[in-house]
Amino acid sequence: MAVTVETLEKLERKIVLTLPTSVIATEVDARLKKLARTIKMDGFRPGKVPMNVVAQRYGYSVHYEVMNDKVGEAFAVAANEAKLRVAGQPKISENETAPEGSMAFDAVFEVFPEVKIADLTTAEVEKLTAEVSDPAIDKTLDILRKQRRTFAQRAIDAPAQDGDRVTVDFEGKIDGEVFPGGKAEAYQFIVGDGQMLKEFEEATRGMKSGESKTFPLAFPAEYHGKDVAGKTADFMLTIKKIEAAHLPEVNDALAKSLGIADASVAGLRADIKKNLDREVKARLLARNKQAVMDALVAKAELDLPNASVQAEVERMIAGARADLKQRGIKDADNTPIPDDIFRPQAERRVRLGLVVAELVRANALHAKSEQVSSHIEELAASYEKPMDVIRWYGSDKNRMAEVEAIVIENNVTDFVLSKAKVTEKATSFDELMAQN
Repeated sequence: MAVTVETLEKLERKIVLTLPTSVIATEVDARLKKLARTIKMDGFRPGKVPMNVVAQRYGYSVHYEVMNDKVGEAFAVAANEAKLRVAGQPKISENETAPEGSMAFDAVFEVFPEVKIADLTTAEVEKLTAEVSDPAIDKTLDILRKQRRTFAQRAIDAPAQDGDRVTVDFEGKIDGEVFPGGKAEAYQFIVGDGQMLKEFEEATRGMKSGESKTFPLAFPAEYHGKDVAGKTADFMLTIKKIEAAHLPEVNDALAKSLGIADASVAGLRADIKKNLDREVKARLLARNKQAVMDALVAKAELDLPNASVQAEVERMIAGARADLKQRGIKDADNTPIPDDIFRPQAERRVRLGLVVAELVRANALHAKSEQVSSHIEELAASYEKPMDVIRWYGSDKNRMAEVEAIVIENNVTDFVLSKAKVTEKATSFDELMAQN
């Protein structure tokens, strides 16, 4: 039987579903009989409860359950017959104009839109490039050396300077009162590493062991401690000990201590460059992929299904609540989070997802098994036991699906870059690393 689909507005459609009451009654009766064989009720042996008692107790809930199931089945059949791609769940309401001996329901729902993508050869994309320079390798070497530095106590008359580890007592007061977290004894930090606020480090520089001083410290308005944010405290600071840092030399011994196979300075630098090349490649891919997606969305024309957007909003709100819980926020489940906060981002995600799906379908950009395997091998290469990582991915369908999604995005990125007007822009290693 042909299904009549009524267009209400843009993506909204309506189908009238008709169900014979005899079908519903038959299914309700069958389920009640099945239920009667297992239920327990005071005054009756198991399986011996009279049907009229079973119907009186459970008839309404079983009828409701059957109606939901039958209407859902009828809708699925009708949508499939009409070849509709339904977005979200339909809203079902009873239709009073049903023929005798039947029940009718209006199913109002949205369909996925037609996606029109303009000529991609007119799209403009800025593609970043970057290389790992010797200074970048030197900077990474310095970080590795700092991670392995040792400390030795300075002479009593030696002033504290950047790189020194100092042990201090301090006490901070606001309006004459010590505030929570404002007092500590034998507290250690490294001068110049940014562990303390700028004013605190400036007060420490130049002081000697045994010296004390007072100084004002203005907490930033955005300081994480809300009780002191934007306020000025008076601190008493006493230096207990100053230790000078000693960084290991860049030599074969350092390379060996870091587990470099070629235990030499050249081998160490080559290993650092290999790791930095991998990081640069990943960051460039992420940044260029974002530029491609922006260009792709700009070339697409489509209506957004509200059901899909709302579902994405709800997923994002659930994610925000989970994040609040992880941070230890009480009553995170009851914290009011307005939909409007996430709606623009949700709309973009839905739009991008539909556009990418259409491009993949139209141009056969699906992830091939060899691409998935290659990507996993590349991910595993940075680990000590690559085969364990490869097996870890292969043992879970969800993890494999995540990799497939990434490969598809990469395929889309390469496809768009092959069509668009691409302008390459060189950026420095430091600039690339500083980008979020």
